Amino acid sequence: MRKKVIAANWKMNGTLEQANSLLDAFAAAPLNVNENKIAVFAVPAPYLMLAKEKLSGNPYLQVAAQNCYSKKSGAYTGEISVEILKSIGINYVVLGHSERREYFGESNAFLAEKVNISLEYGITPIFCCGEPLEIREAETQNAFVAKQLEESLFHLSAEEISKIIIAYEPIWAIGTGKTASNEQAQEMHLSIRAVLAAKYGDVANEIPILYGGSVKASSAVALFAEPDVDGGLVGGASLVADEFIKIINA
Repeated sequence: MRKKVIAANWKMNGTLEQANSLLDAFAAAPLNVNENKIAVFAVPAPYLMLAKEKLSGNPYLQVAAQNCYSKKSGAYTGEISVEILKSIGINYVVLGHSERREYFGESNAFLAEKVNISLEYGITPIFCCGEPLEIREAETQNAFVAKQLEESLFHLSAEEISKIIIAYEPIWAIGTGKTASNEQAQEMHLSIRAVLAAKYGDVANEIPILYGGSVKASSAVALFAEPDVDGGLVGGASLVADEFIKIINA
């Protein structure tokens, strides 16, 4: 049975006061989570320890870093290593988000290095992939996303890739208010699973594939009902407690 995952990506948002308020709300809410349905909170780095503390009462609420560096340690001012993350009990990290790719020039090869070191330290990558608008309009999105997967993940063994969570995020639907239709989401998730199956066989059926792109409570139930949509990577809506609670419970 594939695990269902809802991941909050706060990005570079929230004061300490706001973070406290949000985390308290999530910790106190009745949430539909269990060993097969987890919620992961990717908070800004200064709040990682705070989030760990606030959410510690529920083992199905986990905390993720929004990024890590490709080296274990060293003179890399401003970066965060997986060694540091592991030492504070962080078990998940978001890698390859479209904003990291676009604004910080992260290549597929560089992301492969980050995936490797995350797995080495027992940290689960939430690996993001997805196409920009011009690729979608040219109807070459399947090949574009397949290349991202192949160049960043296909050096892994079947056992290693079974530990990955994949998040498909159509870049044209992030923060724009546009959302891929349920049919578009399912089509791409099915394509991703087929690419994985061609390389890894039945292991592909074990890998959660999340949808990211303006997910809202009003659309979550129908979206998550699609057979290959195993949850969501949620941006703006995860900063509104009532909204995100509804998404988790969807």
